[in-house]
Amino acid sequence: MPLYPENPGCTSPKVSTGTTIIAVEFDDGVVIGSDSRVSAGEAICNRVMNKLSPLHERIYCALSGSAADAQAIADSVNYQLELHSIETEDAPLVQAAATLVKNISYKYKEELLAHLIVAGWDRKLKGQVYATLGGMLIRQPFSVGGSGSVYIYGYVDATYKAGMSKDKCQQFVTNAITLAIGRDGSSGGVVYLTTIAEKGTEHKVILGNELPQFHDE
Repeated sequence: MPLYPENPGCTSPKVSTGTTIIAVEFDDGVVIGSDSRVSAGEAICNRVMNKLSPLHERIYCALSGSAADAQAIADSVNYQLELHSIETEDAPLVQAAATLVKNISYKYKEELLAHLIVAGWDRKLKGQVYATLGGMLIRQPFSVGGSGSVYIYGYVDATYKAGMSKDKCQQFVTNAITLAIGRDGSSGGVVYLTTIAEKGTEHKVILGNELPQFHDE
């Protein structure tokens, strides 16, 4: 279902927008990705926005819905996790971060229009992906969101296989977002990828002319 945000970067107040976000687990971590287009109706407000926001050193979230609302949730959770890690002198758990996102999303469900996918690595459960739509909290081997997701459910369901390597997960995410960009007019730009594992966090940007080519192109 499309969301109808108030985007402060555009002149039209209540218009539909879209995006494509996806995250997938692999044996030692997660890959999380997004497109980069921010739109309001037919107007493109930003072509290269990074919709992958850090919540902590090895925990990220992918933003969809109202850019302002989603970023406000991410900033609030980032602040709370920083305080928590200082107080406990330990890194927070991914599930704890996802629970904070879920609590804010549910408490302000009438005011905020945002869907965040939370993904990361911790010492307890390794790589994890959580969907938090509408205050729900559920761990999934992979999760997709945004307006572009409706075009790729068939692809991700048919292509995903448990136990995929890091490289295959990166290609899986890249292909899914590329297919969504080809069908969803509200998704576009470049593809941002963040890979999170015990050894650290790796960032990658795939430009439009570097995206995979499919039969309809």
